[in-house]
Amino acid sequence: MRPKEVLQKFVEAFNNADANTLAQLYSDNAINHQVAEEPIQGRESIRNMFIDSFAHAKMTCIVENMFEDGEWAIMEWRDPLGLRGCGFFHIVDSKIIFQRGYWDKLTFLRQQGLPIPRK
Repeated sequence: MRPKEVLQKFVEAFNNADANTLAQLYSDNAINHQVAEEPIQGRESIRNMFIDSFAHAKMTCIVENMFEDGEWAIMEWRDPLGLRGCGFFHIVDSKIIFQRGYWDKLTFLRQQGLPIPRK
């Protein structure tokens, strides 16, 4: 699969809150670094991150722009509540090996009614 096709499968699985399908899109030693959080390494750890995230928040990814450049797929997104962000996915042999996402954690926590950390 081309990187953009992998990213399209990612969005579909994400919008279905399907952590198992999402995890299968990552390589065994992939890194998912949401800049508002510490990086997560390894397919199983990434799967557990998605399970935990979907258990605590209703998340929907509405794609505004999606691009492909060589081994990279890039997405600009929004959600129904107005949160916006972007993600960069390095994809080799149809597997995500590295992901970095940028979004406003404080806005996300407030919109989802989740506790705001006091550190």
